[in-house]
Amino acid sequence: MAATPASGGAYSCETAARTREWMEALAAFLGRHRPLLEAHVVNFFKDRMWELVDAEWMECLRREPVESLLKLPSGCVQEHWPATLREFVLTARSLVIPREQKAPQSLVPDIHVASIGTVLAQGMNSKKKHEIENLAAVVHAIAKSCGAKTVVDVGSGQGYLAQALSFEYQLPVVAIDASSHHASVTVARAERIKKYYAAKCVEKQFLKVPRTITCHVLSSDTLAAVTLGACKDDNGEHLRETKACTEKSPQIQEPTQSSPPLILAGLHACGDLSVNMLRVFVSCEQVKALVSVGCCYNLLSEDSYEDTNTCPGFPMSKAAKLSELVLGKSIRDLACQVLEKYFPEVSRLSPSIGRQGKALRRQRLRKVVESQMAKEKIDDFSCSTLKEQNANTGDVDSVIYGVDTGPDDIHHDERRKFALFKDFTLSGLCRLGCGSVEDTSLLEIWKDVHPFSEYIGPFWCLRAALGPLVETYILLDRLLFLQEQSNLVEALLFPLFDPTLSPRNMAIIAWKLSANSSEA
Repeated sequence: MAATPASGGAYSCETAARTREWMEALAAFLGRHRPLLEAHVVNFFKDRMWELVDAEWMECLRREPVESLLKLPSGCVQEHWPATLREFVLTARSLVIPREQKAPQSLVPDIHVASIGTVLAQGMNSKKKHEIENLAAVVHAIAKSCGAKTVVDVGSGQGYLAQALSFEYQLPVVAIDASSHHASVTVARAERIKKYYAAKCVEKQFLKVPRTITCHVLSSDTLAAVTLGACKDDNGEHLRETKACTEKSPQIQEPTQSSPPLILAGLHACGDLSVNMLRVFVSCEQVKALVSVGCCYNLLSEDSYEDTNTCPGFPMSKAAKLSELVLGKSIRDLACQVLEKYFPEVSRLSPSIGRQGKALRRQRLRKVVESQMAKEKIDDFSCSTLKEQNANTGDVDSVIYGVDTGPDDIHHDERRKFALFKDFTLSGLCRLGCGSVEDTSLLEIWKDVHPFSEYIGPFWCLRAALGPLVETYILLDRLLFLQEQSNLVEALLFPLFDPTLSPRNMAIIAWKLSANSSEA
């Protein structure tokens, strides 16, 4: 197997030394923009975050059309922008790992990417189908080249990858997932697919069905124990079975002659699950290869620089551990300026209001759209009629919101925005058990912050430009962890999917070399 290593302009991760150089450049750049990196956009108004950014940048960007702002995180600049702003955007982009999809043949020359038929693809959208086709082909090719006999699908979900590997490539698969519901779906779906493939077979063929294991993988030790235990092949055949792992600290079983060589695979294994896969690959003799596409970096555990009994999800490599770069906690979704002013004791607890506010905003937006569509159909509804109604019932804002917002010089769009703000705020306060706030108080807050709302877009885009750098650093940290092990491990980052279909497309691919091949 051979592939061109990923590179970002002048940077490369072909060797551990080059990877460290790239990570040092990333850490230095992110360090210079630490305030922007740590900013929680939910605190934008309360903390006057627009003041964290160069005033010349904000003055320039607030006048830019939305199209230009949305292209900024991708490295697109305008000639009339300040030189320092252009330098920031272009430097950030030069440090990001390229995501253009590479042909699987550049990794394994004789690889065949099988097209998944309608039966296997049932329930998949075009994104998932694209991912499964490419990932299954790569896992099969690497398993074949390194002699792995069984695939362990970590974080298997509904079993799409496991079933593609079983039925399309005839590989024994153990599917591990934390959800018993997912295991049931995987088993039921596999039985339906098995009937279809059995009907197609002219000659007698043993159809391998994925074996499902339900287990909360909280550590690499747990994953290693479950993997080795599930893959023991005492009777020479693989049976479909659903098992539940309930042990908090299961004992790692020593490899035996009945334990087949394994390859670990994971499609968007969440948070620390991808990290645990890497550690099991390194520590477990029976695991010969690894193909992992990670996601949910916000759920990674992070070293707090205290003595603990657990291995954090970040950092992994020795170089990253010596670095001063700390990622910090994920953004909490709450209405901060209202809490700070009226409920300071709740604000200090840093609570989370969950997804209720988002659902409410979507519901409210749907109502607005439906209302606007209905109004367009009423041809005889005139401005004079609206004014007459307002004269009879008071100001329209008083009718809708119970608040006197003044005369008609406030446009409908502004009233709609205030309504969304009010609904979301009251929903969050209710979920936190804070009680109510007078409408006049909410209007006061709205009027205080609304003049600065035009800075939100520029600020968000500048901060979004740093996101790919953080992800690049995390990916390089994982790669370097493998590169630091020994010359018996080959590892690389490979853009496996089309980023327009699957933006989280970077796979960590690793395999173990024999002593003879490493000496050569």
